[in-house]
Amino acid sequence: MHTTDRKQQYLDAMGVTRWVLRDRGVQPPPPAEERVPVQPPPRGGESREARIARMDWAALKAEVAQCTACELHKTRTQTVFGVGDRHAKWMLIGEAPGAEEDRKGEPFVGRAGQLLNAMLVAVGLSREEVFIANILKSRPPNNRDPRPEEVAACAPFLKRQVELIGPKLILALGRVAAQNLLNTDTRLGAMRGKVHKYGAAGIPVVVTYHPAYLLRTPKDKRKAWDDLQYAMRIMERG
Repeated sequence: MHTTDRKQQYLDAMGVTRWVLRDRGVQPPPPAEERVPVQPPPRGGESREARIARMDWAALKAEVAQCTACELHKTRTQTVFGVGDRHAKWMLIGEAPGAEEDRKGEPFVGRAGQLLNAMLVAVGLSREEVFIANILKSRPPNNRDPRPEEVAACAPFLKRQVELIGPKLILALGRVAAQNLLNTDTRLGAMRGKVHKYGAAGIPVVVTYHPAYLLRTPKDKRKAWDDLQYAMRIMERG
């Protein structure tokens, strides 16, 4: 898609101008489940982090569903594991489930999810072609910011998801996600427009605004489009 067309599509999808989606043709079928050998039983004295680091998708999802490592298990309706293509080139990481996500068990639903879907369409992607997850797998009460001990409890889950997917790029959605992914207290504005690195593999990380913030602050939608264009350039450079 031509850059000008993509920009107009994004701005339209974000509500800056009126728009109509073009026919994108037949969508590819969802990817088949990854086949991974059954993991051996835990070794004696093995840490929780080491045990999680050996899990396949099925074991990891089951572990998340029954996790009681922090106090959030007492107030959640269900965990929110993440959705999408388990071989995706793009991985999108947000902060934590909200009330709607807690009810449905899926990240980024409701109005924020609709906006995120529009953002993906603008760069030629669909929700099914990326993997979407959060820093936390359980909803904090009243949508408060995650606490350090909660982030620490969920960190092995997210790390293992990243390792299993092996994305070419991570898009951090919002200040909380970016600061926790990158282990920094730098403000979001200072993190935008730069390539950061995640993990031992040095996966490129691009930081942008959370869709919920953009709904509250429409004037920053154009900045978010700049961030998406920047992420596309990173992907094009390989």
